[in-house]
Amino acid sequence: MPKVKHQKFGYSHNSQSKNVTKSSTNTAARSLAPLFNKDLGQHILKNPLVAQGIVEKAGLKSTDTVLEVGPGTGNLTVRILETAKKVVAVEMDPRLAAELVKRVQGKPEQKRLNIMVGDFLKTELPYFDVCISNTPYQISSPLIFKLLEHRPLFRCAILMFQREFAMRLIAKPGDNLYCRLSINVQLYAKVDHIMKVGKNNFKPSPQVDSSVVRIEPYNPPPPISFKEWDGLMRIVFVRKNKTLAANFKTTSVLQIIENNYKTFCSLNNMMIEDTLDIKQKVINVLQSVDMAESRAAKLGIDDFLKLLYAFNQANIHFC
Repeated sequence: MPKVKHQKFGYSHNSQSKNVTKSSTNTAARSLAPLFNKDLGQHILKNPLVAQGIVEKAGLKSTDTVLEVGPGTGNLTVRILETAKKVVAVEMDPRLAAELVKRVQGKPEQKRLNIMVGDFLKTELPYFDVCISNTPYQISSPLIFKLLEHRPLFRCAILMFQREFAMRLIAKPGDNLYCRLSINVQLYAKVDHIMKVGKNNFKPSPQVDSSVVRIEPYNPPPPISFKEWDGLMRIVFVRKNKTLAANFKTTSVLQIIENNYKTFCSLNNMMIEDTLDIKQKVINVLQSVDMAESRAAKLGIDDFLKLLYAFNQANIHFC
């Protein structure tokens, strides 16, 4: 188990307070727990029923290794340890890591808990079967893609996010919140909404409600270059309610596509047309799949796979 630097969790009290008894009581109570850092997105889940529900939705097996991101003081961790074989907890705040150490110290669960202190996004992840996370809101998007890039693939992830972010993850074509995030995640995984969690279930209370989602990566994943796919999504979703033709006709987009086209031809020893009209070339591709007047807000994964294939057949790439 990595060493955790312990710090004193004390608070200064006002010696000039008229109500000495009340001040002393408050100080003693506060000294039992560390200060929560809202800048790190620390909102500890305090409702045991919600915590139990999250763990149950994970469908844990006695042979599972569980990755927990942001365990805080361990309210989810201790419930995971009741079923799982092992828990690997990644915690950025050494103070909270120390609290978690004390919570299991001297108990049988201590041997099955490995605490990694550090930045999750910079941490080399070990093997795990399931991920459970009350996710710090600042790393919501990069956390998902780091998980989906991990190999070997995990079985499922039960993740808590701010409600609007969670709704973007599950949004479908035509929904107001449907966006590049929606389609990028859904390309690689099945995403389901599990439960809504009110802000009063946390300490300190965040400003907005949260939601829990279940993510199951497709195995095997689609044989597509994510950089290529995301390059296309960046273009079509920048103005998702405009026609695809309108998005592709902008000067900046045409310049990028033309540079990519020339680079691809050069690397593959292909002649570049003397009368190259990249704008007309792009429009021809859109018309060939009958999507020139389509809008990204209404199109799904199969539509964009068809479009990407048509562009690639014309030697047009997006990375």
